[in-house]
Amino acid sequence: MTNKAGGPGRKLGLFAAIALVMGNMIGSGVFLLPASLAPFGWNAVAAWIATISGALVLAYVLARLTKAFPEAGGPTGFVQEAFGSVAAFLIGWVFLVSIWTGVVTIAVAAISYLSSMVPGIADAPLRPAILAAITVWLLTLLNLRGVKAAGNFQVVTVLIKIIPLVVVIIIAAALLGGGTGEIAPFKPETISLTAINGAAALTLWALLGFECASVATARVENAPVNVPRATMWGTALTGLLYLLVCSAIALMLPAEIASRSPAPFATFVERYWAPGPAALIAVFAVVSCVGALNGWMIMVGELPRTMAEKGMLPAWFGVTDSNGTPRRALLVSAVIATVLVMMNASRTMQELFEFLLLLSTSANLWLYLACAMAAVRLKVALPFAFVGIAYSLWTLWGAGLDASGLSLVLMLAGLPLYWWAKKDRKVAAL
Repeated sequence: MTNKAGGPGRKLGLFAAIALVMGNMIGSGVFLLPASLAPFGWNAVAAWIATISGALVLAYVLARLTKAFPEAGGPTGFVQEAFGSVAAFLIGWVFLVSIWTGVVTIAVAAISYLSSMVPGIADAPLRPAILAAITVWLLTLLNLRGVKAAGNFQVVTVLIKIIPLVVVIIIAAALLGGGTGEIAPFKPETISLTAINGAAALTLWALLGFECASVATARVENAPVNVPRATMWGTALTGLLYLLVCSAIALMLPAEIASRSPAPFATFVERYWAPGPAALIAVFAVVSCVGALNGWMIMVGELPRTMAEKGMLPAWFGVTDSNGTPRRALLVSAVIATVLVMMNASRTMQELFEFLLLLSTSANLWLYLACAMAAVRLKVALPFAFVGIAYSLWTLWGAGLDASGLSLVLMLAGLPLYWWAKKDRKVAAL
């Protein structure tokens, strides 16, 4: 067995590929979602089921596209195969927008959990936004040192994020199994399609990232078999974990407590265990958010550089230093993230988290919608592709006109950069 770069010894097996999918999906979303979902009650449980089902359909479409067009190089490549370079740029650009807004959302989640340990953070209107911006810049500085430093930091934080989830599941199982725990009663008359739709737009945020296995096709052993399996199993296992954890917190905590908590995981553990472990859970949640933020910061540097190398962004974004670090892309991304968070600084932390969550989810949904439409155009997994289109449109509607409309405007706003890149290519060809 060879150990050369790209050879079998350097590739991911099935279980490693599943871990890649789950690791990229489990970030900050789950730690604040119980507060956002608490007002929806049992509608949130139905939303999780709808979201997991929709994510699995989209994941299957991406897996089939990867198998049919392995040379495309990922989701934007599928769109280029079906609709051309302009459509591919728009989808790649809006995907980058979703990462920018995702970075801010994760930073807000970290500060929200920090505020449960340092209550004064939430007292001043601008303080949470300023601290979120500072967090973004600290991680930017770490990534400016190079991908090796960022990667080492990521290794340290990746396992910590699982601890709070496991603790909540154990506590909930012990309480319900011992007959001492109660969940909110199920009332069929409170279930509505509108409420499920609204909750589903929130739950999808926690499942974003299931496309990563198709992007990493070249790094997976026996990719035609293992990429679809890893995508499906990783999405299903993460969705099940989220369904259990978020439903336990949202249904076992009184709705008025869960919805107002800046750190619902810590609130749950404190109520049903003790304050000491709850404080520790909050620390784990902050570390998890920072670790997830670091992973996304790696992407906000690498994605613009890759797009520039493919001629989809101006060459200026692709310039790297002697260590191969895309400094310009990182700094521009940090500035954009700061502007986004400060533009919405007047909102409460929960309002800021929910708005940015919906904006990031909406931006990502254009990518999923385009890939499903590409599958129809390329005649790949047609029944699932049609369902994927319907699900993407349904969730875009659930995200609301503000978030979905703004994400569309931001997508189109990138066109001047495409024309700039096109002009660069013409000049370089002379």
